[in-house]
Amino acid sequence: MGNTFGQLFRVTTFGESHGGGIGVVIDGCPPRIDITEEEIQRELDRRRPGQSKITTQRKEEDRCEILSGVFSGTTLGTPIAIVVRNKDARPEDYGRMKTTFRPSHADFTYEAKYGIRNWQGGGRASARETVGRVAAGAVAKKILSILHSEFEIVAYVAQIHEVTAKINRSSVKVKDVEKNAVRCPDTAAAKKMESLIEKIRDEGDSVGGVIECVVRGIPPGLGEPVFDKLEADLAKAMMSIPATKGFEIGSGFVATRMRGSKHNDPFEMRSGKIRTATNNSGGVQGGISNGEEIYFRVAFKPTATIAHEQRTVTSSQEQIKLAARGRHDPCVLPRAVPIVEAMAAIVLCDHALRQMAIDLPGRSK
Repeated sequence: MGNTFGQLFRVTTFGESHGGGIGVVIDGCPPRIDITEEEIQRELDRRRPGQSKITTQRKEEDRCEILSGVFSGTTLGTPIAIVVRNKDARPEDYGRMKTTFRPSHADFTYEAKYGIRNWQGGGRASARETVGRVAAGAVAKKILSILHSEFEIVAYVAQIHEVTAKINRSSVKVKDVEKNAVRCPDTAAAKKMESLIEKIRDEGDSVGGVIECVVRGIPPGLGEPVFDKLEADLAKAMMSIPATKGFEIGSGFVATRMRGSKHNDPFEMRSGKIRTATNNSGGVQGGISNGEEIYFRVAFKPTATIAHEQRTVTSSQEQIKLAARGRHDPCVLPRAVPIVEAMAAIVLCDHALRQMAIDLPGRSK
């Protein structure tokens, strides 16, 4: 239960952090879409551990294998199965976790729910589960680029702890994001962020922050009324990512301090199309895309695993103190950027296919 996301473009992830591997099954991908392992690998390389000194030093190449659904580099329309083998698992680092609940981890809640848990590296609750999401996101991006030629998605680190970047959301490109290890296109802020993460890591602590994502080239009409609103599905997708604690789209919480006369987005004609003069709505109105840039922000908490000694209890209800071991990111945000993009692409791909299902041939808009 709870391992599948989407209606028509359905993504099911599987695997545990320290098991044989991590993977995904994608059902509903249209046939005759060109996709290669190399395209998927490019996205996985952005997420993989050990890519810089400010991320976990777990050494995983995260090489993907397409097991089904693709023939000679082209999708068949059948389920696509992709797997990534775990190579550098160290379950011995987690011996104490067999009977000890780490503060702010899923150890206690998983045991409360199932009566059993994989205590090696957090098992299914580990952020390593997101390997499958990123692989599926690569396929979703490819589909969206075919359906909508102007489609573009860019996520980036906008804030770490109290360091906030200044970024032109409407002009930022992926190449700007990938220029540094922090994945922040504001070079001056990125240097401060990297120094802060290194300092926090040396102190055995962790920090959180905010990732912003902007999507361009999505036409008006994507999304469903009431329960499957586009922003509702985006919120669910983002809040399903490990370590997330908040989501806002468009003006978000700032709207609570605005009047309607300032917040409303007036309509106007530009280049023969209905557009909005402003975009406080974040590209979504009434749960449906309006053709403007879709932009949102996701808040990530500090990594739960820290080297500081903390109070906790064991499964036998003994009160003890624990300093965590293992290899963990002092800040998850740099590696979470491709995960945010992947989940947004999965949502948009699903809604694009749903819209195609109700669009009659020859129907004018």
